[in-house]
Amino acid sequence: MKALSRCAAAGALAMLVAGLATSAMAQEKFKIFLSMSYIGNDWQAEAANMVKAMAAHPSLADKVDLQIQVAGPNAQRQIQQINSMVQAGADAIVTFPISPTALNNVVKNACDKGVTVVAYDAEITEPCAYNVHIDQLEAGRVTAEWLAERLGGKGNIVVLTGVPGTSVDTQRTQAAKEVFAKHPDMKIVAEAVGMWSQAVTRTELSKILATRSWDDIDGLWLQVGCFTANAMQLEAGKKPEELLPCAGEGSNGGRVQMLAADTQVEGAECPYCPLAAPRISYASPPYSGGLALKLAVAILEGKQVEKTTILPLPIVTNDTIKLCETGSWQEMNNGCNAFPPSFVPNPGWFASIFSKETPELGMQAALVGQPELE
Repeated sequence: MKALSRCAAAGALAMLVAGLATSAMAQEKFKIFLSMSYIGNDWQAEAANMVKAMAAHPSLADKVDLQIQVAGPNAQRQIQQINSMVQAGADAIVTFPISPTALNNVVKNACDKGVTVVAYDAEITEPCAYNVHIDQLEAGRVTAEWLAERLGGKGNIVVLTGVPGTSVDTQRTQAAKEVFAKHPDMKIVAEAVGMWSQAVTRTELSKILATRSWDDIDGLWLQVGCFTANAMQLEAGKKPEELLPCAGEGSNGGRVQMLAADTQVEGAECPYCPLAAPRISYASPPYSGGLALKLAVAILEGKQVEKTTILPLPIVTNDTIKLCETGSWQEMNNGCNAFPPSFVPNPGWFASIFSKETPELGMQAALVGQPELE
């Protein structure tokens, strides 16, 4: 009897140990790194918030150990960081790559070691990487065509590009210039690097205006900066109805300016106010980072994911601008696309935050990195 008892006890102990081991394995999280490059603008901060919010959502919080590193606009530094992430035991790396090609070797090395790599917004051309982004060529083409039509195919235009070397900037600028080249009477009279920053936009436009006046310019194609350009024109004495047509980013400040001038908007003070400013507004939606993280987890769990996920291009014009009243996910689902300054004090904050693919993310995700919990 004692022998049987000892056997039973040993068996129970073995089952307990096995159960504890199984439980430990079940609780083990995926080690996922966020590799950011250039962060000197509102979009990057917002996208990072949405990655953090996705990792904190109850559906992923027990699965993901998220660690964040910033390389800056330096490909070699990002390469070194990705190598370090692999050596640290990364299961996946979610990244905004500073170059579509410079990271290829380090990404291939990561893939060969079993690490999943998912790029968001900007692309990586290494075939083993996954990519999540809008069609940047379409973004450049559609906005340039709008400006050409608005100007009747002629006039002096100013161009501000984005972060050099990224696929985002290269493709948008290439597509826009191909459109402008079809209109020989449209002249690019000034061009500068805007770094997708409202502050840099002000600096670069100030340099341009040191040698020419607003009266010498007929239109603007700015990857980021229409809000700032409108503010500068008002400061120079232009009336709202005299604002130049601007093809550019989806910043909330710029979208509020697009609203009809008599629109009642809580907390709106000029230049962050309705002006009926002539605009086409598009965006690389900042939720792309959160979606990239969600897809990385799906891949790690053995699910099938397409190598390239092309997101819808959010295009807003003066005819389709719609103010959100509550900022709820349900309201955004019904098509609102701009927010009162009382909700979003920062005019450079990007308004294209809604996607049916990411119900985990909403206003609080974009603003402070907190997920939707309803």
